[in-house]
Amino acid sequence: MPTLVKPGALKNTASSSCHGGSQVVTTGLPLVVIVGSPNVGKSVLFNTLTGIYATVSNYPGTTVEVMRGKAHFGTVETGVMDTPGMYSLLPITEEERVARGILLSEHPSLVIHVVDAKNLERMLPMTLQLIEAGLPVMLAVNMMDEAERLGMQVDTWKLQQSIGIPVLCTALALGRGARELKDAISAYLSSRPAACCALSNPATLILYHDAIEKALHRIAEKLSGEYGVSRRAMALLLLQNDTEVIDLVKHQEPEAVGAILGIVQDTQEGFSQPLAYLVARQQRQAAGRILQPVLNQPQEEAGGFAARLSNAMIHPLTGLPILLVALFLLYEFVGVLGAQILVNLLEVKLFGAYINPWVDQVLNHFTPWQALRDLLGGQFGIITLGLRYAVAIVLPIVGTFFLAFSIIEDSGYLPRLALLIDRVFKKIGLNGRAVIPMVLGFGCDTMATIVTRTLETRRERLLSTLLLSLAIPCSAQLGVMLALLHGYPGLLVIWLLVLSGVFLLVGYLAARLMPGEHPTFYMELPPLRLPAMRNVLVKTYTRMEWYLREVFPLFIIASLLIWFGRLTGLFDMAVRALVPLVTFIGLPKQTAVAFLFGFFRRDYGAAGLYDLRNTMNAAQLLVATTTMTLFIPCIAQFSVTIKERGWKTALAIAAFIFPFALLVGGLLNEVLKVMGVE
Repeated sequence: MPTLVKPGALKNTASSSCHGGSQVVTTGLPLVVIVGSPNVGKSVLFNTLTGIYATVSNYPGTTVEVMRGKAHFGTVETGVMDTPGMYSLLPITEEERVARGILLSEHPSLVIHVVDAKNLERMLPMTLQLIEAGLPVMLAVNMMDEAERLGMQVDTWKLQQSIGIPVLCTALALGRGARELKDAISAYLSSRPAACCALSNPATLILYHDAIEKALHRIAEKLSGEYGVSRRAMALLLLQNDTEVIDLVKHQEPEAVGAILGIVQDTQEGFSQPLAYLVARQQRQAAGRILQPVLNQPQEEAGGFAARLSNAMIHPLTGLPILLVALFLLYEFVGVLGAQILVNLLEVKLFGAYINPWVDQVLNHFTPWQALRDLLGGQFGIITLGLRYAVAIVLPIVGTFFLAFSIIEDSGYLPRLALLIDRVFKKIGLNGRAVIPMVLGFGCDTMATIVTRTLETRRERLLSTLLLSLAIPCSAQLGVMLALLHGYPGLLVIWLLVLSGVFLLVGYLAARLMPGEHPTFYMELPPLRLPAMRNVLVKTYTRMEWYLREVFPLFIIASLLIWFGRLTGLFDMAVRALVPLVTFIGLPKQTAVAFLFGFFRRDYGAAGLYDLRNTMNAAQLLVATTTMTLFIPCIAQFSVTIKERGWKTALAIAAFIFPFALLVGGLLNEVLKVMGVE
């Protein structure tokens, strides 16, 4: 388990904005830190304050990487941080540990706790914890539009009087309350512009059991270090046996730890239930008492079509058909608009008819050097192959996939999918929460491999990395595969069944062989929403920008490597080495080139298969797409796997996947022969 960030350790860090990768440095500025549970609008608030776009999703985990930006409140230039989702100051997940570490180390001038108005009773306990910790807190009761549709009312003035901090109602997705919130932040910072230390005597809004209160007082008296929060809050975390806080106290004042742990043990012996449970229960009870005169909500929860649809999505009997319908619509949208209409327009009518012939003609006429002609044009040139693959084949397919995925993401469907598949995932050593990196893998396996660090145990992270590398195609690869199989719905079903079977079989066996603790599962369930078209378009544009900035250069580099390989003969040697392997699985010899491309990038290899689609029959298309999907990770994902899991694990994964993919391809080829599929 990672230790807490020590005070000041994050002060000089800076994170990239989502526009072009420029660095945003907030060192020395007053700092506003945004905290709250997932799916409450933290990222929307960050965008509203800073103008920097951060991906806004309806499932937990979108702010795994801390976002930094700058904002001006009146004449005060201020740093703004958007933290990962957290439910309590007592962390369970890696996301909560990071968020709590920021609160301890950054000494914020203001902490804005964003809560969902519909779930105020469940989220207010964390507000009380922040106040108890002596942090400068402002409460933003967000999503008031949705709460009002359910008949709920919040008396913010009474709530503000009860808890003693500024409280504002907002509906940030609609822009409602944004100006009032900015004005409140500006007024607060104008009176307290500098970085703040925790208040030494914060308001006490929660009174615990007498034995717990006595223990808190005794522990607080023994603490003398600087921790960024009040001594009462530190004592409470120690009493709940927070191992990270214990390590932090050992580091700052080792002489006090023994006595403190003795107090914790003595106090626990007086109760039959864990102290953490008792503390959480009393925090909820305190929140309930405070909200009783403040919150007016209907006796019965409003139903309607959205509620019935939500229930249907998580019930196995109805959830699976809904999932199949969603996959079919995705397949048709990407396969028809992306792979047929747009690819035909760009690849056939633009590159095939005009750009490539013109490039070859110009090079032949003006360039006497064959090596330069091969570098830029011909069969494997930077323009005629790399640029064509990136712009004419992969880009339109990726673009339509990103658009469709953004709609699904913003609808609130993904958390329901996590609940639906939780029981299945438990069979492979994971839980529904692992749907986050798995679904992100359909966008980019490299990014998804990084996101596996949010899973609770090392075992889960390792299993997820293996399955991402093996059976989850990235967006570009998936789009091309859907395009290749478009027109063969039966083959598409077989492809999905084979990939699902491999995913489950390998996961099941790996979970049985791999030691470690089994995960628990909990996940925020946001309401179903009609996606806001502006959000969908901005997210699609941002991801397309990422593709052009990050992926496009790799296609050019791959073309350069292929040119160098052909110049030195290494490329032909590698192709000759792959020919027996592709013929073993029943594919034409020329597909060896596409599989070699797959070493550079999976989508590059998939585009190579797309180029050869007219040379293969239906059975060969299925074998090729299946084997390529299971093929070894691309260079970028392999590099991230090394960084996240180490050399030995990365090499072991690649060494397993390469022969396994060919074995599955060979077995599938034999089965198709027996079935008479050609």
